[in-house]
Amino acid sequence: MKNYILPGALALLAAPLLAFAADPKDDVLGASKKLADTASYTWDVSINNANGGGFSMGPNHGKIEKGGYLWYSMTFNDNTTEIVMKGTNAAVNTPDNGWQSRAEVTANGDQPGPGRFLVRMLDNFQTPPKQADDLVSKAKDIKKADDAYAGELTESGAKDLLSFRRGRNGGDGPTVTNPKGSVKFWVKDGLLTKYEFHLQGSVSFNGNDFDVDRTTTVEIKDVGSTKVTVPDAAAKKMSS
Repeated sequence: MKNYILPGALALLAAPLLAFAADPKDDVLGASKKLADTASYTWDVSINNANGGGFSMGPNHGKIEKGGYLWYSMTFNDNTTEIVMKGTNAAVNTPDNGWQSRAEVTANGDQPGPGRFLVRMLDNFQTPPKQADDLVSKAKDIKKADDAYAGELTESGAKDLLSFRRGRNGGDGPTVTNPKGSVKFWVKDGLLTKYEFHLQGSVSFNGNDFDVDRTTTVEIKDVGSTKVTVPDAAAKKMSS
């Protein structure tokens, strides 16, 4: 009888230890994967620049259907740009040029200005699950706090997020000093529903210096019921 009782007792003692040892980062990554595996979803992005940060950006909105189209609308200094993507195909709609194919956008990507910015954006675009995974990888650690998971960013992680990502054409990025930041994730029923990251630092780029104190909040909604409608002009550019 004792031989049967002892293993059972050890199992009961080990269970709380295993639960305690679970890594909160894995919880967030699992919630991110669950979102990526859904049929569709919509996300809203709000960006708060506490001191201007050199530009005004947002609100932004996105929609995606798994295996189908992705649509994203981005506001930058009162101008709105739309992106439609499917696989490696993409089309971009700007106030100055209307809908353009990826090839047309890339043709102007060697020159400083909007063309280069759009190329970088297409090359480095992240859906919420990918961005959430990236943020987790840049965090020192993640801890469960009340109804969310939160952590501080590493210095290199904050610096990377404050830098303009390089596209395929390379180019020098900004100089970033005193970078720091934090991240926070909300999970419900094992699904990522919201995340937020706060960045601070000094940025110098093209002779302009400015301090950044920016909070980006991404909220997920309409999971499983989102539909993406692609304008005919965008579809034609994607097939050209």
